[in-house]
Amino acid sequence: MDGCRMLSEPLGPFEAIKGLNMKFNFRSSRLGTFIAVATLAASGLSTAAAETVVTVSGIEIDSTVFNAYLESRFQKPAAQATDEDRATVERELTDIYLLTTTPKAKEFADDPKVKAQLELQYRGTIAQAVARDFVESNPATDAEILAEYESEMEQLSANQYKARHILVETQAQAQDLISQLNDGADFQALAKEHSTGPSGPNGGDLGWFAPEQMVKPFADAVVALEDGKYTSDAVQTQFGWHVILREDTRANEPPTLESVRDAIKQRVEQTKFQDYMQGLRDAG
Repeated sequence: MDGCRMLSEPLGPFEAIKGLNMKFNFRSSRLGTFIAVATLAASGLSTAAAETVVTVSGIEIDSTVFNAYLESRFQKPAAQATDEDRATVERELTDIYLLTTTPKAKEFADDPKVKAQLELQYRGTIAQAVARDFVESNPATDAEILAEYESEMEQLSANQYKARHILVETQAQAQDLISQLNDGADFQALAKEHSTGPSGPNGGDLGWFAPEQMVKPFADAVVALEDGKYTSDAVQTQFGWHVILREDTRANEPPTLESVRDAIKQRVEQTKFQDYMQGLRDAG
């Protein structure tokens, strides 16, 4: 990200529960999967009406547990697993279940910290399932997507701007660069030599952008300039100090609904989920 652009990707609908499940999400890694299945093994849980795939130390590993591990391990449906995949899963699950039947495992099962981890693992997994079910049961409608699109389009700026900038660490550095520009120095050359931003090697070129794509102090400075003019004073943002050259202006063409439908759908569903979570907080 350049030293002035804002992140504009929408957040997913599960952000409210992400923190709870961050360290204990069994789908996030092989280690997490190992822990989750070990939890089932230690507790002796099994799924009714599921077929037993393998038995380890008298404990039956049923097809539901087996397939859950397989799908997480290889990131594909169980029906697509090869014989080699299934052999790998059987071997790894056998090792997991063997470890959970050792005397040391029984000691850990009573450890408060391990119990806390298992509780968070359980709660996080259930919370994700509930959140996913809510979103699937309450999808954004075409009318809601259109309304959100129209609302966002109303907030778009009338113009886009083409600009360059030089990003430095201190105000003094920026003001010195402005003095050099006043004396006839070339903006692109100064940017290549002094800018700490990713656009520096390209002469500070930021291309075309709408003001809402930039942090506010930067955007305000660009809008206030005339084409072909650079800032007479350094502009400060959270990224540092900027010297900005506005090169050109054009009318801002709004994106079509279809080109942003997926992003808007996600934002609408995120808002619904946030409202749902707020209702739970208020009721609780």
